[in-house]
Amino acid sequence: MALAGTVVVNEIQKRFILLWAYKFNFFTQMFMIGFIFVGISFFMAGGQPNPEMLASGLVGYLVWFFALAAISDMSWGIREETQTGTLEQMYMSPLPTGVLMLGRSIASLFISILMVGMSAVVLVLALGVSLPITWTALPVFLLTMAGLYGFAFILGGATLVFKQVEALANMMQNVLLFLNGALLPVDRLPGWMEAFAKTLPTTQGIIVLRRVILDGQSLAQVWQDGSLVGLVINSAIYFVVGWFFFRWCENRARRLGALGQY
Repeated sequence: MALAGTVVVNEIQKRFILLWAYKFNFFTQMFMIGFIFVGISFFMAGGQPNPEMLASGLVGYLVWFFALAAISDMSWGIREETQTGTLEQMYMSPLPTGVLMLGRSIASLFISILMVGMSAVVLVLALGVSLPITWTALPVFLLTMAGLYGFAFILGGATLVFKQVEALANMMQNVLLFLNGALLPVDRLPGWMEAFAKTLPTTQGIIVLRRVILDGQSLAQVWQDGSLVGLVINSAIYFVVGWFFFRWCENRARRLGALGQY
């Protein structure tokens, strides 16, 4: 447990060092978060977005950006380490590789929270959006992130075996943007498409987050109506499947002798 905590702390420190070393890129990403959201909002509202629509859209959009960061960090991060020859160092650790990757995911989430949080504050102040944040949203957010990073583990495992999965990663980022309710509530989609959208990671999380943040519902209320139950099931499936799929891909890459090759 102590070693696992050390891994998380070291990963966070390393990411902060890299963030400060490349701070121009960090602030450019923050600008991109705001610019894309404003552009999408004005486009979809015909140039006249209202505060209520902006608040609902901002909740979904910020969750999507967490998805963007998780997918990029897991798939492209592993590919970069494979190209630079540093992936093998990870397997010299006394800790299981899965624990190391979990530590990296926690560190990645921490940095994403910092980036998205700062961008959200600027957007709320600049656009006059009312976005009440309550502690009720915290467990919902963490459940959503658990499923999301489980999905990212699936892409990470695919990267270990196939090396280049950028096309798949890009496709999934776009699928999540347009179908997970970030831009348009899924209940406005055709029935079959809504059913498919609710199987994706983050979709159910966005639904529940909007209810507890914007509608002021309690955890008991979203549990009783089944939306929180659906989120727990969805996130648990993605996390467990993602974890075991990553380990399976890792073992397969080892058998093929291609773990550290690109």
